Order: sequence, then C-alpha cells, then structure tokens
Amino acid sequence: MNPFQGKIQSKLPNTGTSIFAVMTQLAREYKAVNLSQGFPDFPVSAELIELVHKYMKNGYNQYALMPGVAELRQAISRMFRENYGARYNPDTEINIVAGATQGLFCAISTFVNRGDEVIIFEPAYDSYAPAVEAAGGVVNYVELHFPDFRIDWDKVKATVSPKTRMIITNSPHNPTGSILYEEDLTQLEKLTRGTDIIVLSDEVYEHIIFEGKKHESVCLYPELASRSLLVGSFGKTFHATGWKTGFVLAPENLMKEFRKIHQFMVFAVNTPMQHAIAGYLEDSGHYKGLGSFFQEKRDFFVSGLKNSRFKILPSYGTYFQLLDYSNISEEPEVEFATRLIKEYGIAGVPVSSFYHNAKDNKTVRFCFAKETSTLEKAIDILCRI
Repeated sequence: MNPFQGKIQSKLPNTGTSIFAVMTQLAREYKAVNLSQGFPDFPVSAELIELVHKYMKNGYNQYALMPGVAELRQAISRMFRENYGARYNPDTEINIVAGATQGLFCAISTFVNRGDEVIIFEPAYDSYAPAVEAAGGVVNYVELHFPDFRIDWDKVKATVSPKTRMIITNSPHNPTGSILYEEDLTQLEKLTRGTDIIVLSDEVYEHIIFEGKKHESVCLYPELASRSLLVGSFGKTFHATGWKTGFVLAPENLMKEFRKIHQFMVFAVNTPMQHAIAGYLEDSGHYKGLGSFFQEKRDFFVSGLKNSRFKILPSYGTYFQLLDYSNISEEPEVEFATRLIKEYGIAGVPVSSFYHNAKDNKTVRFCFAKETSTLEKAIDILCRI
C-alpha cells in the first residue's frame, strides 16, 4: 500500500513503543523467564470464570449502561463504605471503565486543557505524561527521593503554580512498591486547599499492601475526596489483567464531566464480566487476603535472592520488586536489562524508563506475581549473575 503523502503532526512526537512491549517481545524472542510486564501467570479464580460463563449463557451480552452495570456500581459503593467509611453514590459518583488506564486517560482528557500544568511524581507509570501531552497540557515532574521513593513536599510546593490544574498520585506505587503515608495525604490536602487543583489518585493496587500497613486512600480525607478522582482495577485485584475492567470514583460534579468524555471514548464496558464481578464482590474474602497472598510471594522471591549480588530495595505494596545491580555492573539500566534477557534468559524492566529524563539509579523492576515454579527459575538465574 502506498503511504499517505500528506503532512502528519504527531500529538506525541517523542513517544515510542512502550518499554513493556519492548521487553516482553525480547523475552519471547529469547524464551526468557518474563518478570517484566505486570501480569500474573497463575489462573483466575474458577468461581469467577464460572460466573462470567453463567452470565454469558444467560444472555448478558449486549451493551451495559454507560456508567456501568448497576449491580457492580452498588457493590463498589458497599465495598468503599465497609473498607474506608467513604460514601459514593452508585448512580452519580461511580463509573465502570475499560481498565484503569482508560479511566486515567479519560480523567486527564476531561479536566486538562491546553496550557494547564500537571504534576507527576517520578518514576511514574508510563501512561500519565502522554495522556497529559495529548490533552495539550504541560507536565511538571517532581522526583521521588531515592532509594525510599518518598515525596519531598517542599519540592511539590515549589512546583505548584497558578496554572497547576492536576496532581497525579499513585499508591501503592508502580514501579517502586513504595506507599503514601498519612502525613503525605495531609500535606496534599493542605497544599490543594483553596485552589482549583484536581487530584487524580491511581489506587489500582489498593489491596496489595504489606507489613500490616494501611492503604492511605484519598477517600479517607473528605476535603481531598471532594476534589479527587480515584481509579481502581479489578484486573489487578482478581488476577485478570486481560479483562480490562476498572472503576472511577468521584464527587457528582466531577463525575458529571468525566462521563461526558467517557461516553464518547468507550461508552460501555464488558457486560458479562461486570455482572460476574458484582457477584464475586459479595464475598470480601476474595480480595481482603490479597496482601498476605502477595507478601508471601514477595518474601519467597526476596529470600531466594539474599545471597545474590543484587541489593534488594523495600517493597511495601504492588507485586513489583526493585533490585539494585550497582554491585554487579556500571552499565546503563536499559543495556543491563537487555543483557539479562539475551545472556541470562530473564526479563525485567529498567526503572530509568519510568523517568522522562531516563534517570539511571542502576535498578531493574521485577514482577513477582508468578507461580512458585516461575519464581524459582528466576531466583536461580539471578543468583548466578
């Protein structure tokens, strides 16, 4: 086919293929143990699968309501009331989305206009900045402190300007496994008080938190909740990342605007899966044990690496573990991660890819949401490096 000869003005001229796609492709090519992309390699609950099958067989296969299946929105409302004491109206303040990334993109598209500034904490999940840029916004980066990845709130205050429209937070944090604490949310509340700043809170790993620590959600702080959109993911919670089913919570005035964009971006989300998840949520045990489930995997992975040459950085949530390889090599992270695949047969993600300036701390992210047999293979390889 002859290529289009007209002028193309890219909205994302500096954006290439996602590092996750690059590393996954390399892992396939070299048949490496793939701990790069954040997806589990163990099965989805058989009970949940049967529920999906049930609703498919019973004819729930046409468009759902634009905001989402009513039963699922009601189940989410109950879940947040029971877990956090937060009250979200299922009719006017909860919307089902086609995965958290779509929810994030829609929220940014809704509230960020040309010239608006958005504060992003780095290292950052790689969808935030492109979504801001596609909306015509300007990204202002605040670097998290290495190696504990805490927020320096003095830096944040210095970055806020009259043009700041949004601050994006993420806890538990991808890629670092760090978390926000009560003092962080208190600082954010104080910083945004009396402003027009909207908070976009990425909480997709809310149930995957370790050491008995508490997930500090924006919904726990009424003043913050009044200006926040909270994004969650059933794909992360129920090991079904390919289902691309998530949710957004926001006060009615923000949700009204969010839905204006959502309806033309995707309109409705997978119907039988929504009904199935609604039924599955009736038993809170299906998600309340996630922290201990994944902490056991983290501990197994970390324990196996204690005699390796890697330095193990703390992980308090998510299913990611950062390893510092500065005792092993001075190579840049991308080169080291590529060599791990080609020479050793194991895939991770260079953390520099989560920085706009490719900051290099000699760290690689590995996903431990894997079967024990997969982790054993990974441990064996990493201990031989």
